Amino acid sequence: VPGVLGAIAWVFLLSPKIGLVNRWAMETFGLAQPLINLYTFPGMIVTQAFHGYPIVFLAMTAALKSMDTSLEEASLMSGASHWTSFRRVTLRLMRPAILSIMLIMFIRGIELFEVPAIVGLPAGIEVFTTKIYLAIREIPASYGKASTMAVILVLISLAGAALYRRATARAERFATVTGKGYRPAVIDLGRWKYLHMALCLLFFAVVVVLPLAVLVWSSLLPFYRPPSAEALRQLTLKNYGFVLSLPAAGRAIQNSLLLALGTPTIVMSLAAVLAWITVKSRLPGRALVDQLTFLPVAYPGIVVGISLIWVYLVLPLPFSIYGTVWILLVAYITKFIPWGQRFTSAVMIQIHREIEEASETSGATWGQTFRRILLPLIMPGFVAGWIFLAIISLRELSTSILLYAHGSEVVSILVFDLWESGQYPHVAALGVLVVAVLLVLAVIAYRVGGRLAVIN
Repeated sequence: VPGVLGAIAWVFLLSPKIGLVNRWAMETFGLAQPLINLYTFPGMIVTQAFHGYPIVFLAMTAALKSMDTSLEEASLMSGASHWTSFRRVTLRLMRPAILSIMLIMFIRGIELFEVPAIVGLPAGIEVFTTKIYLAIREIPASYGKASTMAVILVLISLAGAALYRRATARAERFATVTGKGYRPAVIDLGRWKYLHMALCLLFFAVVVVLPLAVLVWSSLLPFYRPPSAEALRQLTLKNYGFVLSLPAAGRAIQNSLLLALGTPTIVMSLAAVLAWITVKSRLPGRALVDQLTFLPVAYPGIVVGISLIWVYLVLPLPFSIYGTVWILLVAYITKFIPWGQRFTSAVMIQIHREIEEASETSGATWGQTFRRILLPLIMPGFVAGWIFLAIISLRELSTSILLYAHGSEVVSILVFDLWESGQYPHVAALGVLVVAVLLVLAVIAYRVGGRLAVIN
C-alpha cells in the first residue's frame, strides 16, 4: 500500500471530523469530543509505524532464519529457560541486525513526506520535507530557503547512513559458522498459542484489513459517510468511472507505466555492472564505487527533486527536461540505484571466481563472459530486483512532488492532487485501483522470488 494511501485511509478512520471510528464512538457513547485525534505528532508516528512495520518484520525474519539454532539449543541444554536464552543468546546475535534496521528506519523517517503532508500539515505540524515542499510552492518559489533546509536534511540522513555502514561492516563479529542445513527451532506455546494467534489476527485486522476496507467503502459512496442502511442504498461504481475518465488519469497511468518499466530496466542493468565492479573485479577504486553507489540511500526523495530543479531549471544548460516525464526517470534512477545494486551484489557474491577464469581461459572476452555466464547466474536477483523496483516506482511520491508538471503526472501525484482538492470518494476509488495493481505485482514478485530462491 503506498504511503499516501495508507495515511489517507487512517484519516478516513481517525480524523476528528470525518473519522469513521470517532463518529461511531461519539454517536454510540454520546461523547462530546472525538475519541482519537489523528492530527497530532503521536498520530503521525503511529501512522508511519503501521505503514513501515512490514520492512522491520521481513528484515527480522530473514535474520532469524539465517541464525544457527544450535547456540540456542546449547543454552537450553545448559538449563536456561527460553526467555533467558532469548535475552542472552538470540538478542545478542541479533544486535547488528536490530541496529541496522533501526538506522534504516531512521533514514526512512527523515525522508518521510506522505504522512507529514496528509496528517501533519492540517494540524500545523511541519518537518523538513514538508517545509521544503511549501517553500518551493510559494509564489515566487523560495529556492534558497528550500536548498538550505535540504542540505541540513541530507547531513542528518548521511549521519544515519554512515552509522548504518559501520554497523553492517562490524556484523561479522556476530556471525555464526555452519555448513549444514537447519531450520529455526519451534517453541511450543502451549495453551498460550490461542492468545498469541488472537493478538496476531487482531493486529492484522486493525493495521491491514481496516484501512483497506475503509478505502473500498469510501470508493463506493457519492460522499464519505459511516456505514448505515441508508448508505448501503447509495452504493455506486460511478467514482471508478469518473476517475478513469479524467484526462489526467490517462496521462498518469501512461507515465506511471513508462516509469515502472523504464526505471527497473535501467537501474538493474547499471546495477549488474556495478555489482561486478565492486564484488568481482580487481579495479582500483572499486571500494569508492561501492560507497558512491550507496550514497543515494541517504538522499530523501524530495532532496533529489530539488537537486534536479537546480540542475535542469536554474543552471543555464543547453537543454532541459524539467516538467517532462524524463526528469522523473532520472530522479527515480538516482534514488533507486542502491536498491538495485544490493539485489545484484547479493547474488554476484555467491558466484565463484573460477567460473569467470574458466571462461577467460576458453578465449571468451569479458563481455561474452558477463553476457553468457554471469548474467544468467545473477538472473534470480535481477528479476526480483526488477519487480521490486517496478512496485516502488509506481508508488513513489516524495521524489515526484517537486518535479512534475501538467502532462507529466504520475498516479501517486494524481492521488495527492485529488486529496488536496477534497475529492475524497474519487481518491478512494483511485486508491483501490492502485492497491489492486500493486497487489498483483507483489504476488508475482513473491512467486517468482520463491521459484528463484531469492525471497529469503
